[in-house]
Amino acid sequence: MSLLKVTIDGKTIEVEPGTTILQAARQIGPDVAPPAMCYYTKLKTSGGYCRTCLVKVTKGSEKDPRPMPKLVASCRTTVMDGMEVQNYSSEEVVEARKGVVEFLLINHPLDCPICDQAGECHLQDLSYENGRSKSRYEFKRRTFEKIDIGEKIQLHMTRCILCYRCVKVADQLTPGRVHGVINRGEVAEISTYIQNAVDNEFSGNMIDVCPVGALTDKTFRFKSRVWFLKPVDAHRDCDQCSGKAVVWKYGNEIYRVTGRKDQWGEVDEWICNTCRFEKKSPSDWVEEGPRKINRHSVISQNHYGSKTRFVASPESLPQKQLS
Repeated sequence: MSLLKVTIDGKTIEVEPGTTILQAARQIGPDVAPPAMCYYTKLKTSGGYCRTCLVKVTKGSEKDPRPMPKLVASCRTTVMDGMEVQNYSSEEVVEARKGVVEFLLINHPLDCPICDQAGECHLQDLSYENGRSKSRYEFKRRTFEKIDIGEKIQLHMTRCILCYRCVKVADQLTPGRVHGVINRGEVAEISTYIQNAVDNEFSGNMIDVCPVGALTDKTFRFKSRVWFLKPVDAHRDCDQCSGKAVVWKYGNEIYRVTGRKDQWGEVDEWICNTCRFEKKSPSDWVEEGPRKINRHSVISQNHYGSKTRFVASPESLPQKQLS
């Protein structure tokens, strides 16, 4: 099978047929990879909803070098041999992305100071890096009542951006999906027909895939800010999942348990609800060491991976001047 050559923002890479522009960009590195709020590598048919990964194809292929007439969603557009793509190097893409972010924030409550997702929210990162400094929206935002869609899961629909990730998790990971998107247009929402209906052993993974604070862990809700906690890789013997997780500690107390995520904020291995919600004692886990959060986040700051301490040499200390 011959590889296909694609150039993104001046950087060339060879990829296998069927690779999307977004996947190719991620192979090159984060400096050219478009942001993505709905695409998730492990969830089939994800992507194409949020439009934040729009790019400009300036050359379709070697056989047909004509540019594509409109910006395309990089998560759904496959690479062709000789294709040339502009992402951050295109002013048109940058302006379009600002518009997409503005639309995503139209109905968002902007309650970051009280939101449990603050500090690890993809929408925060997206708006900071690609958004506008001011909002032009002057109308009343849509609001929804908070509902419990499961014993341990709180749905705050007002924050939802309808990325469909939680619906894909329920479809592809759990025995039977009992929630989804109801209604259309402005009143579309993630919901169940009967409250507290989500009850299966892997439903907690909906919390991990949610890019905003729409789905939160009720056992952790309002207990602490994530940057006050220390994430630690840990594992345990579990008969339902791999047992590999991240435990978030304050001192010797475990505040919450999540799946391990890669540099794109995607879970490496799904974990069960028993590990996530019920195993909060340090004796339940075998700790492997501090977790490095690959995304650009305050969470990894001051979390040292070894016991080596920095000791300043006398020469590096400011010398007191004698009068």
